[in-house]
Amino acid sequence: MSRDTLTGSRIRERRVAQGVKQADLARKAGISASYLNLIEHNRRRIGGKLLLDIAEVLQVEPALLTEGAGATLIAALRETALDMNAPAELDRVDEFAGRFPGWAQLLAECRGRIATLERTVETLTDRMTHDPHLAASLHEMLSTVTAIHSTASILAEPGEIDPDWRARFHRNIHEDSARLAETSRGLVTYLEADDASATQTGSPQEELETLLDGIQHHVPELEDGGRVDQALKRVGQGASAAARDILQHWLERYAQDAKALPLESFAAPLRRYGPDPVALAGALGADPARVMRRLASLPAEILPEPVGLAICDASGVLRYRKPLPDFPMPRFGAACPLWPLYHALNRPQVILSRPLVQPGRTGHGIWADALAVPQGLAVNDDAQYESHMLVRTYQPGATDAPPREVGVACRVCPRDACTARSEPSILSATA
Repeated sequence: MSRDTLTGSRIRERRVAQGVKQADLARKAGISASYLNLIEHNRRRIGGKLLLDIAEVLQVEPALLTEGAGATLIAALRETALDMNAPAELDRVDEFAGRFPGWAQLLAECRGRIATLERTVETLTDRMTHDPHLAASLHEMLSTVTAIHSTASILAEPGEIDPDWRARFHRNIHEDSARLAETSRGLVTYLEADDASATQTGSPQEELETLLDGIQHHVPELEDGGRVDQALKRVGQGASAAARDILQHWLERYAQDAKALPLESFAAPLRRYGPDPVALAGALGADPARVMRRLASLPAEILPEPVGLAICDASGVLRYRKPLPDFPMPRFGAACPLWPLYHALNRPQVILSRPLVQPGRTGHGIWADALAVPQGLAVNDDAQYESHMLVRTYQPGATDAPPREVGVACRVCPRDACTARSEPSILSATA
């Protein structure tokens, strides 16, 4: 969707200024909290009756939401200058926005489109680099082309070739050409497929993530003490055997978490503390890692605001990912080594909490809570740990702690001066 409106940003500004929770505004407007979150981040258009209803709840004129008073536009221009590291006159940005509102709006929209394109490049590069299906197909094509070239070179050499050998070489070229054509068609089909189809042909972990996205990471039957095999039959329909095996383990853990922390136990603590896993763990007397998993599985109508969750094993590979719109996570392999998710592995059973900021997303505050916990019983005094990291948005200025600059993954991070970089980036902060 083209980002040609800042109405959502103005709605969020008004809501925060009045101290209204996102869930409360969504309920009074008759929509889900997740849909309002998309609106406030300008990812869904808004108009008509819904705009009037939200304006009525916020007690403002609809025109102030659609046209604004310029504060959002000025903030967007400041963020654009900071993101591009441009020598702009920041002290005169108000004057520029007032004298040339059209050009100011154009610059703000261009920043949004650039951010969208960068995220697209991140996704495509991640896929090209780590997709096992794509790598295998390209390897097959190169091997087949090499075989055809070798056979053709023999036939092109001067001198007579025994008729039987010539026929064999021709047959080899014919068979290799047919295989090359088949591989090429399959590769084109795979690249042109939508995200869901492409994922289904990938690894079991990718299949699992597609299945969980389809149910929004929430399994109602397990909340009521339902059977795991019945949930597996419904959620895992059409999945491969390997993906169903991973899904079963996920559902078994879900059932254990739901039994230990039922939905009704979250109602009062969430109203008091919000999605703060540290405060909730203290109020509920529960394992903070379990609280993080439960927060990621709560339906949108219960959560006051969206949360994201990443879980990795001791190797650093993400085994579970539920990203936030403002905090993307790589589809394959490991993420940025500066994430608290990985620092927690060095300090097991210690909660690490701090604000984060990603390149190009300076306008959004992200708060991360990370904790590494042992998996099962220790063998020969050598425990295996897995790390959890819950991420949520927060208002800049709500804490004095300086945010840590992190990326998504080294391959798509423009921070060239980062000491934790493991490979060159295809992006450039000065491009």
